[in-house]
Amino acid sequence: MIMKGMFDTLTNAFRVKDLRNKLLFTLFILAIYMVGGLIPTPGINRALFSTLVQGWGQIGSLMDIISGGGLFAATIFAMGITPYINSSIIMQLLTVAIPALERMQKEGEAGKKKIQKIVRFVTVGLALLQASVFCYATRSAMTSYLPTWLNALLIISTFTAGTAFIMWLGERINEKGIGNGISLLIFAGIVTRLPQMATDLYKYSLDAYGKIKNDFLGFFAGSGIFIIVSAISLLTIVFVVFVQNAERRVPVQYSKKVIGRKVYGGQNTYVPLKVNQSGVMPVIFTMSMIALPTTIITMFFSSSNNPIVQALRNPQGHWWYYLTNLLLIIGFTFFYSLIQFNPIEISNNLQKNGGFIPGVRPGRPTSDFIARTASRLNWADALFLSIVVLVPSIIGNITGMQNVWFAGTSVLIMTGVANDLVKQIESQMVTHHYKGFLD
Repeated sequence: MIMKGMFDTLTNAFRVKDLRNKLLFTLFILAIYMVGGLIPTPGINRALFSTLVQGWGQIGSLMDIISGGGLFAATIFAMGITPYINSSIIMQLLTVAIPALERMQKEGEAGKKKIQKIVRFVTVGLALLQASVFCYATRSAMTSYLPTWLNALLIISTFTAGTAFIMWLGERINEKGIGNGISLLIFAGIVTRLPQMATDLYKYSLDAYGKIKNDFLGFFAGSGIFIIVSAISLLTIVFVVFVQNAERRVPVQYSKKVIGRKVYGGQNTYVPLKVNQSGVMPVIFTMSMIALPTTIITMFFSSSNNPIVQALRNPQGHWWYYLTNLLLIIGFTFFYSLIQFNPIEISNNLQKNGGFIPGVRPGRPTSDFIARTASRLNWADALFLSIVVLVPSIIGNITGMQNVWFAGTSVLIMTGVANDLVKQIESQMVTHHYKGFLD
């Protein structure tokens, strides 16, 4: 029944011309992104480049998964969308710190377009810098068909253009498609890696509990471990979706107004405050911040035997790594809520429409009450994100399973993006009086 209802809903969605065009356009852009991830970068020995990048450890695996496998394959999309994410982080921090940018952000749509234009320029600059670092760190993988300086220029230009093109694809989805373009591209990159990650996990389970040919009990135990891990992953997805849809409903009552012979208002409603108000952005921001120093150490001090360098190259397993993740997730959760959520605006809107929260005076007390409620939800949100991200990482470190550390992050990104996409489709279908996904 569930599958039939989903199929009927998709059928109804494609009957709506505007929604069908947006869905097809989004799929078309994602197809271009997938094809671009197969085009090799000129001037690079792909096998040697892949070997060098895989030697970066966790940071290399992280970049490869986000880029949809483009890094290990040395494609034109090898750097993925990471420079754009870092650029967005920088601009959001500067918007809070620099009054001119803050005023620009408050100018409405025109101000947002100006800020987005700055983000594009910063993205290209960061992509150029990161491409140069990549080229220097893997200079032994360059081919000898061209002069070294020309080959380096070709590689740097290709990597930078690839990132700029991915950014352009994401913005086209925002403009003419449906869903958040950049998030959908990250989502596509992770989904394409799921079969390989599942295969690696299955092979590890078998290797850890016996050889397939010589030990039937080992094969049985390994398969059982794989099934258990898969079941836990499904339960994690259910838990994440539940929390992402959870909300704190603040009761609101509207006063009665008599206009002529009619009475308006007087009904009871609520203001929904989402528990996972920040979505997956704190996790993505934390990943980028953790990756920055690790990337620099890995690329420029890969041959050093210094204990500190070795710890920074592969930080997973150290107590300070988990503590840093925890603090960054909490910090970015509150920071993202600060710039996205405005309790004063909610309070003013309630007061203008004759609404009030029972037991709370209108005006400043109402905004303070909403702010305190949102702050408590932020703590719950930060704790939820930390558990989903860090627990798989700790389990992977204890058991030695590969890529388990990324399971929580990938689940958050996939479910968050899919949930947002479904809600956008639902809202547009409601406009056209169709029964939607959420019924």
